[in-house]
Amino acid sequence: MARALHYLAPPESKMSDTSYTSQSSAPLTVEGEAQFGDYIALLKPRVMSLVVFTALVGLLVAPVAVHPFVGFCAVLFIAIGGGASGALNMWWDADIDAIMRRTQKRPIPAGKVTGEEALAVGCALAAMSVIMLWLATNWVAAALLAFTIFFYAVVYTMWLKRATPQNIVIGGAAGAFPPMIGWAAATGSISIESVLMFLLVFMWTPPHFWALALFMKSDYHEAKVPMLTVTHGRKSTRTHIFVYTLLLAPVAFALCFTSIAGPIYLAAAVVLNAIFVKGAWGIWNRTEEQAEADNYATERKVFKFSLLYLSLLFGALLIEGIVMRFGGWGF
Repeated sequence: MARALHYLAPPESKMSDTSYTSQSSAPLTVEGEAQFGDYIALLKPRVMSLVVFTALVGLLVAPVAVHPFVGFCAVLFIAIGGGASGALNMWWDADIDAIMRRTQKRPIPAGKVTGEEALAVGCALAAMSVIMLWLATNWVAAALLAFTIFFYAVVYTMWLKRATPQNIVIGGAAGAFPPMIGWAAATGSISIESVLMFLLVFMWTPPHFWALALFMKSDYHEAKVPMLTVTHGRKSTRTHIFVYTLLLAPVAFALCFTSIAGPIYLAAAVVLNAIFVKGAWGIWNRTEEQAEADNYATERKVFKFSLLYLSLLFGALLIEGIVMRFGGWGF
């Protein structure tokens, strides 16, 4: 473990000198030995919790019974793979993390862990998670996990994030793969059910993240990240949130026509999509002056609800899966 980190301005290959504010112009030196919790923070545990939950649902709703120990190992290695992606993301994005208030306390910009350590941790965990998932389950699940790590670390983090306002739209695929990986771990295949679970997370990501971007006003501007709020303006972002929320609803309802959804999921989909669309409509109808007046209360509310939305929909699928295991609804 390193004793100190001398955080220097990142190379021009990642961002130009004009991309920085005074917050990142001076080297940051923090003395002290890294703690275990600092390395855990590298893995983005909050994001990992969503990865674990959706992967678990994908595993349990699959039509093939999995031994509990095998299932535990599968979810564990998928979670480790997600953590590896987080570490690689933090390694590459340390320069802009030091600028944005939301990310300044992450281990690398805070001087807890060096970039080299984060890279080593990310690569080691990525290799271990893919190999162990292959050994525990099958090559299809392992290949999907490997592709997910590559997509998040390389396609999204190293390319899309700083290149296009569509970064979160295309890059959202990385966070949408876990339920598909869980399904593949159980069945060794890809099916319409797993694809629709993927699409549910994929279509949910843009309105969820853009709602956050609206009230994180200056972070992306200061870091020169081409988020939609920066490149197209805040009114356009509000329109995009509403449109993507409308497009999300048919994907959510499409799952009702598969073998893994039933009355509980249908009821949840009706209620949750109605609330989400109403919230997105409220965001679209507001001016920036109205939002500033109440400190983006509507935007914050929709962002928080979006987390509940995805959790409850996948929770409904999990309940349906458990019911089906014990003989179904009987009608």
